Amino acid sequence: MLRYASPIMQSPEPEIFHAKPRRLTRAEYDKMAELGFFRGERVELIHGIAVRMPPIGSPHAEIVDRLTASLVRALGDRARVRIQSPFLAADDSEPEPDVAIVPAGNYARAHPDRALLLIEVAETSLKYDRETKTALYAASAVPEFWIVDVAGNAIEVYSEPVGDRYARVSRLGAGERVQVAAFPDVVVVVSDLFD
Repeated sequence: MLRYASPIMQSPEPEIFHAKPRRLTRAEYDKMAELGFFRGERVELIHGIAVRMPPIGSPHAEIVDRLTASLVRALGDRARVRIQSPFLAADDSEPEPDVAIVPAGNYARAHPDRALLLIEVAETSLKYDRETKTALYAASAVPEFWIVDVAGNAIEVYSEPVGDRYARVSRLGAGERVQVAAFPDVVVVVSDLFD
């Protein structure tokens, strides 16, 4: 005797092929966060969808701490260094890059919509950062974006945004130094992040 197994019963998350998801605006997302909808969760708004972010591991946190100390010391009052804070990107997105260098100013009333450099530390998110975040930041006209590849002990530098991609990409490893394009005197030694 053959038994019929419903596709819905086989999958804990049924697929609705005919439905089109309703995306959130930034205002709706911010209001939901204000009302506590995401309490206890790490989420960011990407293309109108609230996306769960992976937990922060010890290597990830240590690299963010080292970058923060180095950049704050080197930049002084010339720019603001923001850590895991919202950035108003293109297409109703509100990502929370690990490190952002934004113009000096007061952001008490609104998150910045302009950045000089955004940095993502990729411990478990390298593919996502290379594909989704790179396209989003290029489309948002962020002039420079770095991915710190924890497993590869390297920094990938993306510059010259054109549409939703960067025209220049380089990868720097041990013994090399990365210069912040907006502040050429600010240099990060790649090895200093991983020892």
